[in-house]
Amino acid sequence: MTVFDLLIKYIKEGRIRLDKSRFTERATYHDPCNYGRRAQKRFGHGYFEEPRWILDQCIENWVDLYPDKLDQICCGGGGGALTTGYNDERIFYARKKFEQIKATGATMIVVPCHSCHGQLNNVKGEHDMEDLEVKYLWELVADCLILH
Repeated sequence: MTVFDLLIKYIKEGRIRLDKSRFTERATYHDPCNYGRRAQKRFGHGYFEEPRWILDQCIENWVDLYPDKLDQICCGGGGGALTTGYNDERIFYARKKFEQIKATGATMIVVPCHSCHGQLNNVKGEHDMEDLEVKYLWELVADCLILH
């Protein structure tokens, strides 16, 4: 069971309830290489629809990056690049991802991957997006929880 499966199960069962009005700014979602394209190739199922369903439960104003799902591009932090010391290359490679983000007008990007989260946070200033909020998918869910 993945975190996607668990969150969907808990939301559908009513074990957790979410307030969609918590975030009003525009958000977008990044499909990580491992959860998407690599999982599709290796296991026959990429996690594309599950995180989008979860996003739909948490936030009204979100849009996909273009291209999306199988055609989305790496953020530049995958494959261990985040810790290799090749910082100039990571910053350069991330330019395409930040062009995608800017095109949506989003001020928040939601990711389920630790490497993507670190990469996007680490290089956002290099791409004139210092104010971009980078949020884990489960962090978004936690922030939208109705606790009573």
